[in-house]
Order: sequence, then C-alpha cells, then structure tokens
Amino acid sequence: MRVEADKAWETSVFRMISLAVVIYIVAAAVMYLIAVPNYLTGAFVPTAGFILSVQSLPIVKRWWIKQRAK
Repeated sequence: MRVEADKAWETSVFRMISLAVVIYIVAAAVMYLIAVPNYLTGAFVPTAGFILSVQSLPIVKRWWIKQRAK
C-alpha cells in the first residue's frame, strides 16, 4: 500500500503544482532580497523551468527505457 501511495504522490499533479508554488515563492523572495527589479515576474522563470522539466521527464524516461531494452 505504501509503495503505491508513494508512486501516486510522485506522479500527481498536486505534487507538481505544490512544488511550483514553493519554487515561485522562494525565487521571488531571493530576487526581492537581492533587489531584482520586477522580482515577481522574474520568479516565473525558474518556476516555468521546473514545470517544463517535470512535463518532459516522462517522455525522456520512456525513450531511455526503450533504448535500454534493445
């Protein structure tokens, strides 16, 4: 049961959104502290990078598994 729950958590949209929110808040705070102009807008860059990397990983994983199976 625990293994299934851990797997469900790892692949959940809720987890991805939660992490994106945390990344946005931390990035905005750091940018504010170092006096970056438009720090709220700038914090979207690392957040978008995280979301794109999470979304592309399943594709990369399938490709990698396919290559290893040859």
